Amino acid sequence: MNKAFESPLASSSPEETWSQEYRQQIGTEPAVHNRSGIDVRPLYTPKDLDGTDYQRDLGYPGQAPFTRGIYPTMHRGRTWTQRQLIGLGTPQDYNERLRHLLEQGATAISLLPCNSVFRGYDMDEVPVELLGTCGTVINNVDHMDQALAGVDLAQISCAMNDPTPFTLLAFLLVTAKRRQVPWSAIAGTSNQSDYLSHFIANHMFYRLANAGARRLLVDHIEFCVRHLPKWNPMSVVGQHTQQAGATPAEAMAFTLSAAIQNAEDCIAHGMHPDDFLPRFTFFFDISISFFEEIAKFRAGRRIWARITRERLGARDSRSWRFKFHGQTSGADLTRQQPLNNISRVSVQAMAGIFGGLQSLHTDAFDEAISCPTEAGARIAVATQNILKEEAHLTDVIDPLGGSYYIEALTNEMEERIEAVMARIDAAGGMYQAVEAGLVQRMIGESALRFQQTVESGEQTVVGVNKYQVGGESAQPAQPRPDANSMAALIDDFRRFKSRRSAAEVGRALDDLARAAHDPSINLFSRVIDAAEAGVTHGEICACLRREMGFGLPLVAV
Repeated sequence: MNKAFESPLASSSPEETWSQEYRQQIGTEPAVHNRSGIDVRPLYTPKDLDGTDYQRDLGYPGQAPFTRGIYPTMHRGRTWTQRQLIGLGTPQDYNERLRHLLEQGATAISLLPCNSVFRGYDMDEVPVELLGTCGTVINNVDHMDQALAGVDLAQISCAMNDPTPFTLLAFLLVTAKRRQVPWSAIAGTSNQSDYLSHFIANHMFYRLANAGARRLLVDHIEFCVRHLPKWNPMSVVGQHTQQAGATPAEAMAFTLSAAIQNAEDCIAHGMHPDDFLPRFTFFFDISISFFEEIAKFRAGRRIWARITRERLGARDSRSWRFKFHGQTSGADLTRQQPLNNISRVSVQAMAGIFGGLQSLHTDAFDEAISCPTEAGARIAVATQNILKEEAHLTDVIDPLGGSYYIEALTNEMEERIEAVMARIDAAGGMYQAVEAGLVQRMIGESALRFQQTVESGEQTVVGVNKYQVGGESAQPAQPRPDANSMAALIDDFRRFKSRRSAAEVGRALDDLARAAHDPSINLFSRVIDAAEAGVTHGEICACLRREMGFGLPLVAV
């Protein structure tokens, strides 16, 4: 042994020497744990991976168990889709912003409708001051046609943030028919199709009672499998539960449990798992807890591959893929010192990229203040371009794979996720668990615990509970939609309603109402028929609410 490198504690092993020196230098330290409650040790070594089998537990990208990614080339062969969420003002306002973002590098469309649309109402049913402030007013086929003017529907993927009864997709399909674009060419995702996450945590999106939403979702999936070969009808949402307060491990568990519930409902309806599972996608929040989020996604991918094979009986390897969209977490953004949010979004985006996402939305730094300004949206797109093309984050597949910490944390996250899923299964599955309020109570408890760490100062939030700066100037907010333009849109909408064939509208609504009580009829096909007949979004929602029940949230205490 080289005397120059002998330890002063030469009789001890290197591990024991380090441990003693660490304790001497650091003294008493508080326990460190991540948001999911997993203890984080100061150092990870090969001992933490005892029992790990590379092929069984990690494997290669594109091969089971998919820990390292669902495609052989991952981002080196094809980078993630830059799918920026856009929604403001009138359809014309949306179209102008959309074209600008496409010119700046966005590669797909994500349409966010106005809150009035999310609540199931038409623009002439709500106060005009509320219209277009958080999304775009889309109430009929004409509005969709205007919003997507100049967009080649056969070439660009569209995500419709579109809860049941999926009127936005219906309007898109009728628009495609007008333009003579075959439905077989329409690609994209029904991005808010997960009624369970809405019932749990996003009551604004909740339009129909659970039983009706469940029926309509299955019919929606069946219709898309038959007629839209490039459309993903199921986006299982983890974002809502995590932003409501669930830990990353809980959010993944709830999302996988919801996916199981929806898959088993489809199988009970007579569909084969390999016909619909390749169309299942996932939508997650990416918090600033960097390593935890990476481990969350790697563990979720591994669990889903196992569930689809062993529990759901899928044999096609495409059914085993855990395809997910990530959105940087607006819950982590602050109104105080808002430019700091650019750093937060960058860290969140890197976690999603290293976690192996398929598409990404980066929040604008000013989203904690208002609908993003044009400048904020431009920086958000540029953030992705910088990470991809300047930082070269796409050069290596799963670059953190093999890290003692990442692999140990992935294993621990997997255990934590499966424990929550077992609790959901014991409650009768996700549908019964949310009906009983179990999931809501769990989220509430986690939200309270995290808030207490912020208020106590255990969790630093720069500019909020530490490093505050006095005399901050107010950040300019996105202006409200132009009042004259919105008034003109309302007038035009009323003229549209007066010019329609009352007989055709009446027949379409009657057919929709009858289909709601006849399980032999595909209900989503009647939504499309109604849209083509000129029935508006609010009228479709009102009809189905009358027939299937109003969506009332459960407040769990």
